[in-house]
Amino acid sequence: MKPFRTLTAIAAPLIRDNVDTDQIIPSREMKTVGRTGLADGLFAGLRYTEVGGRTPNPGFVLNDPRYAQAEILLSGANFGCGSSREHAAWALAEYGFRAVIAPSFNPIFRGNCVRNGIVPVELPPQAIAALAGESAPITVDLEQMLVCLPDGRSFPFAMEAEAREMLLEGLDAIELTL
Repeated sequence: MKPFRTLTAIAAPLIRDNVDTDQIIPSREMKTVGRTGLADGLFAGLRYTEVGGRTPNPGFVLNDPRYAQAEILLSGANFGCGSSREHAAWALAEYGFRAVIAPSFNPIFRGNCVRNGIVPVELPPQAIAALAGESAPITVDLEQMLVCLPDGRSFPFAMEAEAREMLLEGLDAIELTL
């Protein structure tokens, strides 16, 4: 796993509560048992105009050219609810997301993010609204545990020590134990 210290990147705003793992990667898109081959299916039910198709939905945030290189995803409360499928974190990672910022996460999904190198940052809705209104890149600083805007404003966040260490050092659960 690639260590995570800081990331300055565009943030794609998908501000919806209760985004479940079937929305993140619908079961029909899971055609592999590995960690690859899932990026095309990420948010397929929202990203494409028809089930099973690949015609982009022009109204979906990830199809907006402004967010083509987004590495940070902003969302609403209870992100990653639903099933415990790890494929959801795999799809986000393969697509290129390194951090997800939301008011809260499903606990199993949060753990899947950490184990797959995605930083799950919890911030209050008003902080996420400020980030969503930003067109310039924002910074997620795991060392300082801050999310920073270009204008100097910053939002602190908390994270469990073990999860933070895994992400900072790029360790999976086995490597952490060793």
